[in-house]
Amino acid sequence: MSLTCQKHLFSLEDGIHYINCATMSPNLKSVEEAGIQGILRKSQPQRITQESFFETTTPVQEAYSKLINCPEPKRIALIPSTSYGMAIVAKNLAFKAGLASGQEILMVHEEFPSDVYAWEEIAEDKGLTVRYILPPDTLENRGKIWNERLLEAVSANTCMVVVSPTHWADGTRFDLMSIGARCREVGAWLVLDGTQSIGAMPFDVQQVQPDAIINVGYKWLLGPYSAGAAYFGPAFDEGRPLERNWINRIGSEEFKNLVNYQTEYRPFADRYNVGERSNFILNPMFCASLTQILDWGVENIESYCHQLLEEPLKLLQEKGFWVDDLPYRSKHLVGLRIPPQADIARIQASLKARNVQVSFRGQAIRIAPHVYNDMNDIDALVEGLIL
Repeated sequence: MSLTCQKHLFSLEDGIHYINCATMSPNLKSVEEAGIQGILRKSQPQRITQESFFETTTPVQEAYSKLINCPEPKRIALIPSTSYGMAIVAKNLAFKAGLASGQEILMVHEEFPSDVYAWEEIAEDKGLTVRYILPPDTLENRGKIWNERLLEAVSANTCMVVVSPTHWADGTRFDLMSIGARCREVGAWLVLDGTQSIGAMPFDVQQVQPDAIINVGYKWLLGPYSAGAAYFGPAFDEGRPLERNWINRIGSEEFKNLVNYQTEYRPFADRYNVGERSNFILNPMFCASLTQILDWGVENIESYCHQLLEEPLKLLQEKGFWVDDLPYRSKHLVGLRIPPQADIARIQASLKARNVQVSFRGQAIRIAPHVYNDMNDIDALVEGLIL
């Protein structure tokens, strides 16, 4: 299926060129409506039964499982944020078999802060070192060399690699198949922050075989804020959750038995769900967004973004802008570097005057279109960049 512009399914304001999904997606109209119905449902609490507490979670788990090709929906936990998911990983890393003082947690340079701060306490307590793999100083073959450096850094002294398939600041794409295979060779965990990739870039959990994926929903999953999903593989099956809440325990679906306290958790990732995971407003919204993505097809979303940017990026390169080569950058999130003689303040003012919204992250102008964008948006972007 070839996608056309889907702006009619969103409530975006006319005249605004919003090319910034990597910061926050707009709501689909279907997501808006699901949220409204969720609010109204709480106004009629007699409609919320004990079954309701599970009916809102299962569809989200099933939809996200399909998105990453996971055959076991119970490996999906509902989480509110990246920091929450990474805290689960950190808590369980302390009990990883063979963990020893002096081992390394590997990350790439300038990773998202919630992926970085998560390891401060565990590193101090267990004597671990967090090592950041730098990109090359040159822009030539930047993504290729950065991938090679990361892969070469994985050793028998590595206890965990934490990486985003697509770097949040500049769109660099990392070779998860090679990194995953190397992690398995040395017995290191592979933990992914899928926030800037899953939903807009095809991903197969059975091929990559990560130990965990942490994925908030308000960006490329087109979901509401404070709703996210996490995949936890076999390494976490008997792990320790952050919370010791009632609904994650065996038999919690039978309210009459809740006073018969349980020590055993529900199987797989169900132990890691956030408290009040049955959220009657956010879960239906999240399910609606995931359902729409599955209907469009992630491959088609990625292809649409690529078609929007392919020729304009060539033109910008001719004008002295730099962008990395495929396959070492993503097609939906692109980090653009300005020519040496260009004035970044003038570019920012020029884009603002044209109502073009993108992000500036590190040294890159981050361009992040989605299916609500069309060539009018991209033309406005190019006009604003070429002063």
